[in-house]
Amino acid sequence: MTYHDFDAWRSTPSEETPLLSVVVPTYNESERLLPSLAAIAAHVSALGEPWELIVSDSCSTDGTADLAEGLGWRNTTVLRVDRRDGKGAGVARGMLAARGDYVLFADADGSTPIAVVNHFLDLVRSDAADVVVASRAHLAEEANRSHLRRLLSGGLRVLTRAALSLGVDDSQCGFKLFRRDLAHAVFSRQHITGFAFDLEALYVARKLGARIAEVPVAWVDAPGSKVEPLAEVGRFLQAILAVRGNDLRGAYAHG
Repeated sequence: MTYHDFDAWRSTPSEETPLLSVVVPTYNESERLLPSLAAIAAHVSALGEPWELIVSDSCSTDGTADLAEGLGWRNTTVLRVDRRDGKGAGVARGMLAARGDYVLFADADGSTPIAVVNHFLDLVRSDAADVVVASRAHLAEEANRSHLRRLLSGGLRVLTRAALSLGVDDSQCGFKLFRRDLAHAVFSRQHITGFAFDLEALYVARKLGARIAEVPVAWVDAPGSKVEPLAEVGRFLQAILAVRGNDLRGAYAHG
């Protein structure tokens, strides 16, 4: 990577269709946003392909959206989303606005290293998968994660496999790559807009016939996480029931 790659990307609007769109959902991320965006921009710019960055902000009160806009990066779009709709709504709005052939959403905390996107792109560009999800299960390395979060995550993984048959062991890691047409098909059908929106997205993708690859990653539980493990368990269970109910009502049908 050279500074020239990044400087050209941030200063010159691209007229080409992006190969990759990177969607970063945010809510009150002003303290850690810049390092995350800088890491993403430096790495992806060095790939030598046209790409765009979309920051989808859920009505932050700490100036996160203003901070992102203030960077003045020419191939960056900042979307402002009503906080009441939740993180899932922010991700969906960014995914639906994306113009890239492939669309990645990556959490603003940078817990999953952006460098793994290279392998994800190889999988979808070689037609080995339609969706690639980062996984903290099996061979994945998890750093700084509390025993409680590990225990709860393991239990929820077992429950999800039994209830939804997603074909993956870790549905919740905030780093997933979709083909653009599939991303638009999936997120235009979204009903769950809160924490467990990933469950619905992967369930719909499988229902639409998508091939989902799960890739173990090194993952760091970044300081400042807004997830409350015990409080989220109930919401997670509600989401599983909601997905099953929505499917029975035909909410995810083709066409």
